[in-house]
Amino acid sequence: MSVVPESAPNKDDVKAALEASSAQAQAQARRTALIRTGLALGALVAVVVVVNVFSHGSFLTATNLTNVLRQITFNAILAVGQTFVIITAGIDLSVGSLIELTGVVMATFANAMPFDGVPLVLATLIVGLLVGCFAGFVNAVPVVRLNLPPFITTLAMMLMARGLAFKLSHGRPVALTSSAFDTIGTGFFLKIPVAVLWMAVIVAVFAILLTRTRFGRYVFAIGGNEEAARLAGINVRFVKTMVYVISGGCAAVSGLLLMARFSSGSPQTGIGSELQSIAAVVVGGTSLMGGRGSVIATFLGALLIGLLNNAMNLLEIESYTQDIVLGAVILIAVVIDELRKRYLRGAAG
Repeated sequence: MSVVPESAPNKDDVKAALEASSAQAQAQARRTALIRTGLALGALVAVVVVVNVFSHGSFLTATNLTNVLRQITFNAILAVGQTFVIITAGIDLSVGSLIELTGVVMATFANAMPFDGVPLVLATLIVGLLVGCFAGFVNAVPVVRLNLPPFITTLAMMLMARGLAFKLSHGRPVALTSSAFDTIGTGFFLKIPVAVLWMAVIVAVFAILLTRTRFGRYVFAIGGNEEAARLAGINVRFVKTMVYVISGGCAAVSGLLLMARFSSGSPQTGIGSELQSIAAVVVGGTSLMGGRGSVIATFLGALLIGLLNNAMNLLEIESYTQDIVLGAVILIAVVIDELRKRYLRGAAG
């Protein structure tokens, strides 16, 4: 009696199964995120009420809350790109330096152009995006081609971009000669800062990209199990390259908004921004091990950090103590995440 050998599973079937598994994981992650977000919002409301009492009502004012949103705009946009990178189990340390490099390049470009107004703003944005996305591509190449640690490659880019920003600007801010960027930097639309509207659009677009598209499912699949994603036929190199390109593009947008805010491109505006963006992602609940995260939760993480900083300023707490509190919040967020994972592993076992 002859034995019919089992046929190897079709790659398309494996890919479909992996996509289905990734979709189920995303659905479970969304349910968990909703619960976690609800608890976080409840705690946030309690903290806000307490701070408002101690600040004699100066915290919960329209002016102060608008200032908070304006202050977190740059970090929230950076953190959106960082979220994609971290979900794939990577990290991008170069975003702060890319803010500086793109800001200097865009200010220099804008000053050299003979035209003004909206065309100048659009052309400057395109130039900034080209620089930021190209830097993100350069970050990705050693990671996807040589399997080098993202920490090392993006650290190298951080140093190169910062050095190039200082060299191009001769160590001084490049002042804008055009007023075309004033609306973006300090303008309002329906009493809402224009920069905040930019942030809202970017958060919404990339939240949809991550949760409602095949590309987003591939990002989660790679972060969950890169080898399984590769065997299923997912173009891992392309997806991982694109997440670093997205991160570089977000840095360029932040660079544009900061340049417009201060009417200059400075080689020092992004110092420490990379750590702030990572903090927002971690506080938002994205796993540093990859495979789990949310753009909306990242935004809430940036908002929480912004509210804490603002509250401590209103309570006249010195900056050194503020750093201690922020570090404690990040540590607590990571510890809670680790305890949650251990609990789930224990329950599954």
